[in-house]
Amino acid sequence: MSRAAVRHLKRADPTLRRVIERVGPYRPRPQSEGEHLDHLIRAIVYQQLAGAAAATIHGRLLALYGNRAPTPAQLLATRPARLRRAGLSPQKLGYLKDLARKVASGAVPLDTLPERDDTAVIEALTEIKGVGTWTAQMFLMFRLGRLDVLPVMDLGIQKAMRHAYGLRGMPSPARMEKIAAPWRPYRTVACWYLWRSLEFPPP
Repeated sequence: MSRAAVRHLKRADPTLRRVIERVGPYRPRPQSEGEHLDHLIRAIVYQQLAGAAAATIHGRLLALYGNRAPTPAQLLATRPARLRRAGLSPQKLGYLKDLARKVASGAVPLDTLPERDDTAVIEALTEIKGVGTWTAQMFLMFRLGRLDVLPVMDLGIQKAMRHAYGLRGMPSPARMEKIAAPWRPYRTVACWYLWRSLEFPPP
């Protein structure tokens, strides 16, 4: 599938072809370990934090549960003060409790998400406080392995498009959709290349 995706993107977009040739082979890192809940807990903890700080807090949180991600019931039963001592802000504490409540009640049925289309997954996940469209799209791309996702609010993709396509400013969502139209049905793969392109100096 990845070879077919890369071939399609090279044929469909000469500018992206140059990006692909510069970056090299497609080597995504799907986040397949653990449960869907684990992934969402990590996503909430990491929001708006530098990687090292977020990793420390996430590690302290897991340590409360024997170095494993908690179940919804465990998370709901944990006193807020204990979670705050792990380094969680009151806001993120609230997000995690809301996540646990909605998963436990079945309001957000994580087990059935792989069977739903992209729009339905985004609609389900954004019912959770603190989970916006961008977080839901990252879940689609890196947890569920969906191949045709375009996160138009992602700053890295905006920057990479601006550089690759010689734009004067950051592209609007509409401009990004237009540029990415030829990439369908492999916009996720194209985005992976755009993210990686930022690791290289300007040509």
